[in-house]
Amino acid sequence: MKALRNLLLLTVFMLVGVAIAFYFRPQPVEQRIALGEQLGGDFTLQAENGPLRLEDYRGKVVLFFIGYASCPDICPTALAVASQGLKRLSQTEQQEVAGIFMSVDPKRDSPEKLAKYAGFFHPNFTGGTADRETIDKVVKQYGAFYRMVDLDGSAMGYAVDHSSRLYVINKEGKLAKALAHATNPDALAAEIRNLL
Repeated sequence: MKALRNLLLLTVFMLVGVAIAFYFRPQPVEQRIALGEQLGGDFTLQAENGPLRLEDYRGKVVLFFIGYASCPDICPTALAVASQGLKRLSQTEQQEVAGIFMSVDPKRDSPEKLAKYAGFFHPNFTGGTADRETIDKVVKQYGAFYRMVDLDGSAMGYAVDHSSRLYVINKEGKLAKALAHATNPDALAAEIRNLL
């Protein structure tokens, strides 16, 4: 009888734990925007040529991505898709679009490295990073996440698990859309054109 009671109590605690975890789980960015939460906002990073401020891009549509240069798949794929989306626009339209890649790995990603990395994908793209406190603030502002993951026995030492959204910021500096990693270049080009 005592074992049955203990099993019942354990089951109740487990169900309460699952309910609490479900209630406090992070909501998807799209749902948070739909509920009226104000995501996005200005930030300042350090780039190769000095401070990289979102406010300096007023009047342009900005594609903002959070990741790191040593990322093996998500970041290069997302930046390649963003580049292809831009190439679907006319030269005049492309002049009204900028890309910002923020690295959450300042230990390995210097501003000089990020300039080369982002610029490789498109000349309108630039990269920047910041101190950990600033990075965490921007990540929170945009409803993103990241965490360092130790890689035992790897020369890299660690990887970074991170969200994979492409944030589309309008000409007034407001977050307009958070696009999924799998968005195709044509859909991205259409989203940009809607804001131009």
